[in-house]
Amino acid sequence: MSKGVQQPVAADGRAEPGIDPDLPPRRAGATAHLGPVVAVVALGGAIGGCARYGASLLGPTAPGSFPWTTLLVNGVGCAVIGVFMVVITDVWAAHRLVRPFFGTGVLGGFTTFSTYAVDIQKLMADGRPRTAIAYLALTLLTALAAVWAAVWITRRVLARRQR
Repeated sequence: MSKGVQQPVAADGRAEPGIDPDLPPRRAGATAHLGPVVAVVALGGAIGGCARYGASLLGPTAPGSFPWTTLLVNGVGCAVIGVFMVVITDVWAAHRLVRPFFGTGVLGGFTTFSTYAVDIQKLMADGRPRTAIAYLALTLLTALAAVWAAVWITRRVLARRQR
C-alpha cells in the first residue's frame, strides 16, 4: 500500500461492505480541491436565494391562495437551466467553477421546490386539496416543459446563428 492511501475498511478490519474492490483507493486529501467548488456554490446560492426572495416580495402569496409566484420562479428557473446547459455543453468551454456557481448555486438557490412542497401542505391544511393537487401537477408540467422548450429553442437559435 502506498503512503497516504486510505483503504476503506470496517471497524473490525475487514473490507467495507458495498465498496467496489476494483475502484482505486481514496487518497488522503483527495477532497482538498473541493474548497473552491463549495465556495462558488455557496456564493451562487446566496445570489439565487436573494433573487427568489425578491420575487416573493414582488408577488407575495396570500394565505390560502394559489402560489403563482413560486410556480413562475420555478418555471423561469427551469427554463434558464435548459438554456444554460445547452450553452455550456454545445457552445462554450466554461471554466470548471461556472457550472457549480451558476447551475447548482444561483439556479439551485433561485428555484424552490422546497417551498413548492410547503405550499402544497398549506393548501391541503387550508382544505383545498384540489388546488393542491392541481398545483402539484402544474408545477411538474411547467418545470419539465420549461426545460424542454428552453433546450429546443436554444438549439434552434444556435443552429440559425451558425448558418
